[in-house]
Amino acid sequence: MLNGITVHPDCRHFRGDVPCRPNKEHGYQCAGCPVYSPVTSRILLIKLGAIGDVIRTTPLLRRLRQEHPGCAITWLTLTPAILPQGEIEEVLKFDFASVLQLQGREFDVVINLDKEKEACALLNSIRANQKFGYALRSSDGVPWPVNELANHKYLTGVFDQLSLENQKPYVQEIFELCGFDFRGEEYVFDTHQDKGYDWSQLPTGRPRIGLNTGCGDRWTTRLWSDEKWTELIGKLQSAGYAPVLLGGEAEDARNRALHAATGAAYLGTFPLPQFINLMHQLDGIVTQVTMAMHISIALQKPTILMNNIFNPHEFDLYGRGQIVQPDRQCVCFYRGSCKLGTSCMEDLPAEKVFEAVRASVTV
Repeated sequence: MLNGITVHPDCRHFRGDVPCRPNKEHGYQCAGCPVYSPVTSRILLIKLGAIGDVIRTTPLLRRLRQEHPGCAITWLTLTPAILPQGEIEEVLKFDFASVLQLQGREFDVVINLDKEKEACALLNSIRANQKFGYALRSSDGVPWPVNELANHKYLTGVFDQLSLENQKPYVQEIFELCGFDFRGEEYVFDTHQDKGYDWSQLPTGRPRIGLNTGCGDRWTTRLWSDEKWTELIGKLQSAGYAPVLLGGEAEDARNRALHAATGAAYLGTFPLPQFINLMHQLDGIVTQVTMAMHISIALQKPTILMNNIFNPHEFDLYGRGQIVQPDRQCVCFYRGSCKLGTSCMEDLPAEKVFEAVRASVTV
């Protein structure tokens, strides 16, 4: 009590710096509050970026809720907007202010899934009963597993040979890093369907297949040529599908050219929430390993994943869609440029991708 007034700082609604929502909306005070909800444990999850990796970490939320009923979860990230705000008690952007206040708190569990040195150093400095993931060795500043559970995921990230041999998908690896077995938990994601976006320009009456034509500028060995996209679009149209071109600013010129050449639908570029909701309107997605792949899986869409430079076992499509790879063996594992001069993606036939679409999305 403070000055004779009951205060519940352990309640998940309590803020401390401003009135809580129940007080603001209903006038409730802690004494006799009908929505008092004591937090049983506090968990900090550190996953800074990139956006796709943040998205594919969200299945952990389901298991953490199950294993720690009544917990309050804080997530520290570089991209707060991508997280489902209503599903996490506290989402913090990684900056000085967030780090400062986290270092002044105590948690029951802290999980750091990033090997960036700043994330590892933060794990070192936060007080917690249990720590999982990666810390920073004080002797040499090297990221290092904080316990044996993190050894497998750590080693596949520092030796290409072990990464190539790995047969565990990323989600299974991070579950095991936290001491859990993976049971097929789905992503936790916001479709932004409540925003009321107007998609009247989308084709109607046929299965709509999103074609994500880009892959960022880091791993350009993943790119497929305009000629291949044009051939795939023609096959889809002839079979009764409605192709919809997807991408950001970097793909805008390419998508406009493909639209002009084939008549495939292209609605332009959008802010991330609207882009996510656009993908939500589609019946299947063709994409390389990039942010759109993670969004597609999170939206539970049949995903046709075109892969060459990554270990295909890394990706779990949850039984929806297929992984298709070039007919020529890729020799550029995790490389941004092709050692042979011409990317093996040019040896991925449009027919192969088309057949994967047909097997995953029926007309």
